[in-house]
Amino acid sequence: MQEKLFVRGEDTFIESYSPENHFGVVFEDDGQTGYFYAVETDTGSKGQRVLDALHIYEVDESVAEKKSSELKMIWSTDWMKSALVIDGQCHAVFDFSGHAGYNINEFPPPNSFWSTNDRKLSSILIQEFF
Repeated sequence: MQEKLFVRGEDTFIESYSPENHFGVVFEDDGQTGYFYAVETDTGSKGQRVLDALHIYEVDESVAEKKSSELKMIWSTDWMKSALVIDGQCHAVFDFSGHAGYNINEFPPPNSFWSTNDRKLSSILIQEFF
């Protein structure tokens, strides 16, 4: 599990990789938008390939006070599912064995090469995965 404090709207890049396979997840806030990525590492070239991307939030610049949020990236015991939890709320889940990505706002639509599932993240889905 990866656990960090961050501030929405400040450049942030947090990674977490499975020790059991070649998958990982990355959270990025570029100052305007927060995204959660499923990545696959190439052990030969030490490069990465983005498998899927899930929109997490847009930064509300009208908010005067920027406060810290607690971010957790949680892995299932088989290292094939990962969840993004911010301030105690699950915002997204990647299922690497099922080639699926789920988030609250169901954006962006599934891509054509890895994730073709329905994007809807529900409490039932979270309970099934974890």
